[in-house]
Amino acid sequence: MSITRRHFAIGIGALGLAACGNMRGLDGGGTVPAALAEDLRPAPNAAYDAWVSAFRARAGSYGISNDTLAQAFRGAGYLPGVVKRDRNQTEFNRTLEDYLAIAASDERVTKGRAAFARHRGVLSALEDRYGVDARIIAAIWGLESFYGERRGNVPVISATSTLAFDGRRGAFFEKQLVAALKIIQKGDITADRMTGSWAGAMGHTQFIPTSYETFAVDFTGDGRRDIWSEDPSDALASTAAYLARNGWTRGQPWGREVTGAASGGRIIQPQPGGPRFAVTGNFDAIKRYNNSDSYAIGVGHLSDRIGGAGPLKGSFPPDATGLTKDDRIRLQQRLTARGFDTGGADGVIGSKTQDAIRAYQSATGAAVTGDPSPALLRSLG
Repeated sequence: MSITRRHFAIGIGALGLAACGNMRGLDGGGTVPAALAEDLRPAPNAAYDAWVSAFRARAGSYGISNDTLAQAFRGAGYLPGVVKRDRNQTEFNRTLEDYLAIAASDERVTKGRAAFARHRGVLSALEDRYGVDARIIAAIWGLESFYGERRGNVPVISATSTLAFDGRRGAFFEKQLVAALKIIQKGDITADRMTGSWAGAMGHTQFIPTSYETFAVDFTGDGRRDIWSEDPSDALASTAAYLARNGWTRGQPWGREVTGAASGGRIIQPQPGGPRFAVTGNFDAIKRYNNSDSYAIGVGHLSDRIGGAGPLKGSFPPDATGLTKDDRIRLQQRLTARGFDTGGADGVIGSKTQDAIRAYQSATGAAVTGDPSPALLRSLG
């Protein structure tokens, strides 16, 4: 996944899969469980310590005070798991069908409708102020952090300094580190509360620090742009402001599914043989948030579902193995019924389903490939 204007690849806690572009954004930017994984805790690294010392010596040129540095780096350290995740990002070629199965899953739609109802007042006020459809704001919230449930709890100073030190994208992450320090210095958040994904994306709608500096909004009027709070108001307002300043047109839809002949609008078909969509300039505005057709369709379709619309009417063709989504769901259900847990039956063949297939193949004496197939489905009865 390539770095976009705001986002960059952050793995499949964020789902991080490239689906006709990227799948980052699903389930919160690289979110880890409530208890940090062992490799996301500071580990001794003399070279990192030397880099931090050198950075602190030049931080004044960025306008960072010694007090801010002392506060920010108290308890910070090298996170080996951040480097591992950065190096191991795999560009899966996920289909739009797989992306939408997750982006607009029944659970995400149900929770989205409930979240929209709870925060209708704020979302409506944001639509009035910024002109951005309230359902679109809610959908981005849903894709980025599952409506605030998966915001990430990795210390941002540790994460960005680790990646700046590592050097693969050193200049980029040093900019993120400096921006994070300026946010702390301004008083929007304390260093101990500044947490996010392993790659530094923060809050309910997963802003990286430089974008926070430019677009974050104090909607509640408490003097702080608090996108980390349990109250999502500032984060949602920041997302609305981002879209408004990146080309969103008030009153224009994102697009729509095309089921027959269509005139007017730009027609796209991201997955050959799959549904077609007529999209507008607002589709492009969503892509400024994350430069992926699949992401923008996911946001648009989820927003429609939150608003009460049903599933897409068009169908997707069988996958490369000859299985349809219904076939893949039956495969997952039958494996799980045999005691080979696939972690759910959504028709998306991920690592857990592949592990279940391998275990089943091993148990039955078949060649162990982990690959789904019509023959495998038939063997499961």
